[in-house]
Amino acid sequence: MEDIDKIIEQAGIKPTSNRILVLRELTGSPRPLSLGDLDLRIDSLEKSSILRTLAVLQEHHLIHSIEDGRGVIKYELCSGHQGEEDNDMHVHFYCENCHKVTCFEGIAVPYVSLPDGFSSRSVNYMVKGICPDCARTAQ
Repeated sequence: MEDIDKIIEQAGIKPTSNRILVLRELTGSPRPLSLGDLDLRIDSLEKSSILRTLAVLQEHHLIHSIEDGRGVIKYELCSGHQGEEDNDMHVHFYCENCHKVTCFEGIAVPYVSLPDGFSSRSVNYMVKGICPDCARTAQ
């Protein structure tokens, strides 16, 4: 894992303590985190500070957001964090039982051909169902 300060600096923004704290939580998590998740994990920051930090990190293409299947916005680190447009569009899975979101980074979002004059900037591709852990416990 790259140094968090270096990731932030490469995006052209100052590595403040708030940005470092939020990015550290996102990089250390195996799944996307919501504002509420981050608020529980980072005691030293108020929710409004976390939200402002998320906005800056997203504006500089270090993170992207997804809607988790029940209307909750979750955030995760972009794999190509060089300050470019978000080209990290991969499939996500929402378990309807345990409510966890899993990233399938190896599965690209299918190409959608748009009519003339339309251009896409991001895609939220969420598959809903039951994860393997929940399927095992239901048997």
